[in-house]
Amino acid sequence: MVTWKIKCSTCSLLACRNDHNETRNCSERMMWKYSPDSDPALRIYPVNLGDEGNYTCEIASSAGNFLFFSSLTVIVPPTVTLTCDKSRVAVCQASAGKPAADASCIPASNHGTKEEVHHPNGTVTRVSYIGWVNSMLPTAACLVTHPATNQT
Repeated sequence: MVTWKIKCSTCSLLACRNDHNETRNCSERMMWKYSPDSDPALRIYPVNLGDEGNYTCEIASSAGNFLFFSSLTVIVPPTVTLTCDKSRVAVCQASAGKPAADASCIPASNHGTKEEVHHPNGTVTRVSYIGWVNSMLPTAACLVTHPATNQT
């Protein structure tokens, strides 16, 4: 018998087990990747932020009982925007990324400011502001770096 137990932020315990060739107690997004008899890998699709957590696979067979532990970290790419207001302030925003993205306006300035907002779901929005009223450069760009993507 194979049982997956999950301790995550949105669930206290979810078990996927195969008894008598039937799978019980799995969510619609969690299923066996192959067959639990040949490979007990768990497939989660699509992955959500709430799936982040610690997973335990318990295998009971004639060869003995076995425990395997795994930890899932969910990475969320930010939504990137670059806007300019009427007072010629460029706003580079990397919204709802996990982990937080690094967002900077180009050209860089010693007079720029940055903000960071932490959301309840664990994502972070970072905003970089730069005024380029007196700048000789006609354009501004937004540079965002994040483990999931690189965008300019």
